[in-house]
Amino acid sequence: MFGRRKKSGSAEDVADEAREAEQVVDELDGTEAADGPRRVNLPPAPRPDGPWDISEVSRPGEGRVDLGGVFVPGVEGMELRVEVAGDAIVAATVVLRDSAIQLQAFAAPKKEGIWGEVRAEIATGITQQGGIIDEVEGPLGWELRAQVPVQLPDGTSGAQLVRFVGVDGPRWFLRGVISGQGAVQPEAAGLLETVFRDTVVVRGEGPMAPRDPIVLKLPNDAQMVPEGVQQEDQETSRFSGGMGQLQRGPEITEVR
Repeated sequence: MFGRRKKSGSAEDVADEAREAEQVVDELDGTEAADGPRRVNLPPAPRPDGPWDISEVSRPGEGRVDLGGVFVPGVEGMELRVEVAGDAIVAATVVLRDSAIQLQAFAAPKKEGIWGEVRAEIATGITQQGGIIDEVEGPLGWELRAQVPVQLPDGTSGAQLVRFVGVDGPRWFLRGVISGQGAVQPEAAGLLETVFRDTVVVRGEGPMAPRDPIVLKLPNDAQMVPEGVQQEDQETSRFSGGMGQLQRGPEITEVR
C-alpha cells in the first residue's frame, strides 16, 4: 500500500518531493519515445516458450547436448559445431541442411536486459560497413534482419542475409545468428527457431561482468573434428543418428 506523506513545509521535504516528481517524469518519458516504445534498458521480458534458465528445467540433459554453459537441443540430421576464441569455446552452431543458427550466451545485469542495446550496436556496425538493417518483431521477439556486405569468390561484392535474434534471461542473454535459407525463407527457419527456444542456459553463480561470454565445454565423450574432415565411423559416437559430430567452426567476433 502507498500512503500520503504529511507535508511539513521544510526545505528537505520540498527537495524530496521534487526528486520524486523528477523520477516519475523520467519513468514516463522512458516508457514512450517519440518514435515508439522504449526498447533498451528494460527488465527481461517473460519467456513462456523459452529459452530456459537451468533453474526452470528439471532434466536439461534429456534430448539436449551438454556444452556446460548451454544445453543445445538435438535435432535429427543436424551437425553441431563449436566456435573458439583463443583457447575458449564461446559459441555453438547448429547446422541443419542449408541453414544454421549460431548460439552464444553472455552474462547480463540482474535486473536489466541488454538485447535492445546490443541490437542497436549490431545495427550501427553493419550500416557503417554499408549493410542494410531492418528491425522487426519476429517469431522470437524483436530481431534484426540484415544484408551484410561480403566479398564473393570471384572478387565481386555481394550481400549475405542474416537474422540476429536474442532473448534476455535471469542474469544472462542468449543471442542467435540465423544464416542460410533460414534467413531468407521463414518456412526454412522453423526448426532452428525451435532449437533456440529450447536451449537451456547455465549462467552459474560466480561473478561475471555484463557481456562476458559464458564459456562452453565439450561433452566428455565428444571428439573435436577439424572443419571439412569427416569422421569415418560415427556409429560409436553418441552424436550419431541425427546429432552429428562436433566440429571446430570459424571463430566469431563478439559485438560489444
